[in-house]
Amino acid sequence: MTKEERHSLIIDTLIKHESIMVSDLSSLLAVSAVTIRKDLTELEKENKLYRSHGKAILINPYINNRSVNEKEKLYREEKKLIGKAAASLITKDDSVIIASGTTVLAMARSIRPIHKLTVISASLQVSEILGSNEAIEIVQLGGSLRHSSLSTVGKYAEAPLADFSCSKLFLGVDGIDLEFGITTTDIREADLNKAMMRSAQKTIVLADSSKFRRRGFSKIANMDEIDLIITDSRISDKLAQRIESLGIELTIVPDENHDIRALAIANTDNLAVGEA
Repeated sequence: MTKEERHSLIIDTLIKHESIMVSDLSSLLAVSAVTIRKDLTELEKENKLYRSHGKAILINPYINNRSVNEKEKLYREEKKLIGKAAASLITKDDSVIIASGTTVLAMARSIRPIHKLTVISASLQVSEILGSNEAIEIVQLGGSLRHSSLSTVGKYAEAPLADFSCSKLFLGVDGIDLEFGITTTDIREADLNKAMMRSAQKTIVLADSSKFRRRGFSKIANMDEIDLIITDSRISDKLAQRIESLGIELTIVPDENHDIRALAIANTDNLAVGEA
């Protein structure tokens, strides 16, 4: 087998299984582990895979901080559908917390309040989008401005949250790793998100499918602290099944040509009023 053939088979295997150990590749391709490591090094230099702890994975799991304007250009249609599904969860006379990020911006554009709606937000852009609607009372958190996300962070943003109790937190994240948890690239935002979770009865994560198997620098929470994840139809069946095993409800939004369908995976009692 030529090197090119090995490389092709390695990539095909990763597409199918998402990750694979060096030892398993060595057995599969009947070559030494040394040869496999050389192959993986070459493929990593070509940005075709990422090496981590004796195995190869299809994508780099670590995330760099990018501006909100840059991120908003990515996965626009998926974010629009996720945002629409999230907005549909707002109920009559609701009180919610909306964090920061481009997916929650998409949600804000879809919000049509039933009677009165109270929104606590760290995002300046979310407040601007909702500000023209007189049926929405907005509590804008103060603090220091995080320039990349145009949102507030720090102790002055966190402090008022202790005085509030809201039905739902709509949270955008930079990464979801089912073993490590949900993450962001900024430690100040992670601390603020933790405070938001303490003030909400339910934590709802809005994330397009590219966020899975990724990690940001700062951990927000473990997976068992999440009630619901809303994502797009590019999520793999294998990953959806793993989320099911963790007892998290999952809503998958398909292509726009289809009705939004919910895949209720898990114990829906997790979403009972009063549980966080």
